[in-house]
Amino acid sequence: MRRLALIACALQAAALAGAAVAAPALSGHGADPKRTTVSGLSSGAFMAVQLQVAYSASIVGAGIVAGGPYYCAADNEFFTGLCTGRASVFAPGASSSVGFAKAFAITHRIDSLDNLKKRRVYVFSGTNDTVVLPSAAAATVEFFQRLGVTAAHLKVVDDLPAGHAAITPAAGNECAANAPPYISHCSVGGAGYDQAGEILRHLFGAPALQPRVATPAGQLLAFDQVAFAPPGANAGLADSGFLYVPPGCTAAAHCRVHVALHGCLQSAESVGERFARETGFNHWADSNRILVLYPQVNRSTRPRNPYGCWDWWGYTGPEYAWRSGAQMKAIMAMVRALARKP
Repeated sequence: MRRLALIACALQAAALAGAAVAAPALSGHGADPKRTTVSGLSSGAFMAVQLQVAYSASIVGAGIVAGGPYYCAADNEFFTGLCTGRASVFAPGASSSVGFAKAFAITHRIDSLDNLKKRRVYVFSGTNDTVVLPSAAAATVEFFQRLGVTAAHLKVVDDLPAGHAAITPAAGNECAANAPPYISHCSVGGAGYDQAGEILRHLFGAPALQPRVATPAGQLLAFDQVAFAPPGANAGLADSGFLYVPPGCTAAAHCRVHVALHGCLQSAESVGERFARETGFNHWADSNRILVLYPQVNRSTRPRNPYGCWDWWGYTGPEYAWRSGAQMKAIMAMVRALARKP
């Protein structure tokens, strides 16, 4: 009996210790849910495509850095090589993705595709990317073109000698690197390429954004993600995500929300806070009143996700690319939470 009592006390102490370090709930900030944008690298880019397509009535623009077209893998992990352009025989294409999107829209699993005619999309592919090849990004461009994204609303950058990475003016690896933390610096015309700024400027459109700040003055806050995807949801999310709050967004300021999605092996579990602090979005958030949401997904065995990737092939279930997909529902619930009054 004494031994059982000791075990019970130990378990209770462990539970209390876990509760003590749990991140706080995501607070409402009175954000404007009608001006939500999303961007991502690699698996985060595939997820950004899925979010833009499935929630096109809510998300007004997507930045896609090294990502392929919607539902390319068709709920089959064996197609991931094809969708990243690394299959030896077949190149990724847009036709099947367009067909799936139209079918899902007809059955109301995703929002109306007519919304895409009003949306803004940025697509980037580095010429030295050996992880998601330029052919995959080209298929993404064709996908959005065929679904009505206009030339004025579609920005394509495919001529930088970059590897597989989010591109910054100065942080991270050399430009051509294809290595962790998958953040690199590149130059164009002698100046550092500010990909975060290019994405936000294009997605938000006119009026032009205010210049970036040299040093962000806001707060990067951890928040509890479990409330948005309980264990039974099979979403594979990390326990905590991050929110960057600029000084001007601490009250009901109707700030915009930008969702920034990391790639594989790029969550806090793998690279700490580097994706949230070094990719450049916070520098633009301060001067333009943008809340930057950094959801996190970790490596896991159940569901099987050994590299901590966002789900773009179906490891969370067959609904992964629909509005009902566990990860997409969770992210959109976070956005709605930010829209609540403080």
